[in-house]
Amino acid sequence: MIGDITTIEDLARGFRPQDGACRCLFCGQEYLAGDIYPFGPRLVDAPTAARLHMEQAHGGVFEALLAGGKKSTGLTEGQSRMLSLFYQGLPDRDIAARLGISAATVRFQRFHLREKARQARAFLALFTLLGERTGTQSEPAVHPGATMVDERYMATEEESRKITEAFFSSLEPLKLRSFSSKEKKKLVILRVIAAQFAPGKRYQEKEVNAILRDIYDDYATLRRYLIEYGFLERTQDCGEYWVKD
Repeated sequence: MIGDITTIEDLARGFRPQDGACRCLFCGQEYLAGDIYPFGPRLVDAPTAARLHMEQAHGGVFEALLAGGKKSTGLTEGQSRMLSLFYQGLPDRDIAARLGISAATVRFQRFHLREKARQARAFLALFTLLGERTGTQSEPAVHPGATMVDERYMATEEESRKITEAFFSSLEPLKLRSFSSKEKKKLVILRVIAAQFAPGKRYQEKEVNAILRDIYDDYATLRRYLIEYGFLERTQDCGEYWVKD
């Protein structure tokens, strides 16, 4: 049921509000605006009915999207399983135990999935610009937090793996051998390092320095590039740092 004109916002909620109805993207079930629908002991409006339908009929939007397989998501079976375990909020050590791999491998796979997300945003930006130039239908613009959207983001998974292996002596704990001046390599290195910071958490500068110092002696250079390349943001007085959304 998912078409080419489905927006990211529609995909994330699992249904499309259109022509006075909320239509499920996975089975076509419709709920008309203005009508009231019974769900168990509740009477709910159309958007709420559509959300409850997603949970009851499809196990939630996340699982419904994964069920589309590689043709829909571009993910391998192993990547889909890993993403599902991440979504459950399991710590890396528990995921590693379930899959029979090391916690370092789990963190490495988490990095690669974030890499795919960044590449997807870059591609959507390019496709949006193509649509504006040619007048063809395309997806909406990427999140305004995306920075430096160009070919430098387009390191393949294999390239990222090789760069990571070449420049890091250890992933657990994370240890950087040297810092590259080449853009593609620099960006891969910075993404790996940025993954050490928790989204949504505010860090004092001394905390940032302590994390980066354990990774590489020249922690000031790492901190500067993490800011310049948009991986971290900070207050004007440099008192707090956080992962850029």
